[in-house]
Amino acid sequence: MAIGLGQSPLVEGGQAMLWIRGLRVAAVAVGSVGGLSGAAYTLLQSQSRQARSIIGAPRDLPFNADGTYLPDGTGPIAASGGLTFGVFGDSSAAGLGAEAPDWLPGVQLARGLAEEAGLPVQLTTYAISGSRSSDLGRQVDRALIAPPRVALVMVGGNDVTARRGVAECAELLAEQVRRLVAAGTSVVVGTCPDLGSVRPIPQPLRSLAQRWSLALGRAQARALVGSGAAVVPLTLLSRHFATRPDELFSTDRFHPNGAGYALAAGVILAPLCAAAGLWGSARPAGCATVR
Repeated sequence: MAIGLGQSPLVEGGQAMLWIRGLRVAAVAVGSVGGLSGAAYTLLQSQSRQARSIIGAPRDLPFNADGTYLPDGTGPIAASGGLTFGVFGDSSAAGLGAEAPDWLPGVQLARGLAEEAGLPVQLTTYAISGSRSSDLGRQVDRALIAPPRVALVMVGGNDVTARRGVAECAELLAEQVRRLVAAGTSVVVGTCPDLGSVRPIPQPLRSLAQRWSLALGRAQARALVGSGAAVVPLTLLSRHFATRPDELFSTDRFHPNGAGYALAAGVILAPLCAAAGLWGSARPAGCATVR
């Protein structure tokens, strides 16, 4: 299987670091309004440094296994036709942390779609690690040259570094989703995950991360009302990542591993099948098994 490379090491390695630094900046900004003490400021700085040292910089780039997947589970092959499927967003969409190409979320979902549709599914990954909601426009620009039939968007974990409010970040997401829908693409959005399960972020900084991510996820869902997109709250996975971190996180303890992405794909696949129109007017509770 041919494996392509994605971002430069500088961008990849700095993603989690930028997010944690930005979270500390946001904490200081909140505290400056509410009366953050010098001791609290020092604590947040110390915890930010501690988390960066534990997580470290990823040494590997995310796999890329774009191509066409067949209903019998084979692929990727160089072929056109069938159902076109685009993946947009940040490292969670790109699959950073997956141990092998087969474990990428886009690959797992493409195989599930192909099995359910009985048709080839052509996967194209537009997602770039380190992306924020403000970066989605460039990804959508590329896709609109030949819009995919169905798309998945997952973004939000890096938005804190942009120092924008959650409502603004959510509207940036909704704007790009509306562009895809207007082009004839059926869209499923996985909202910002609960970052309170990232244990290398110590308390109380982790509680701030949790509050921020949950607020952003809710804002994303509100902003997407009436957009035509299906919304999957990834907080459905919070309990699993909180109670099974050794099973579901990659070695950096920040990004999911293949099993973690499989868990996410398991809740996304049914809405994705429905968005692709594979069931007509019916909408069963399940879809083909994610492999």
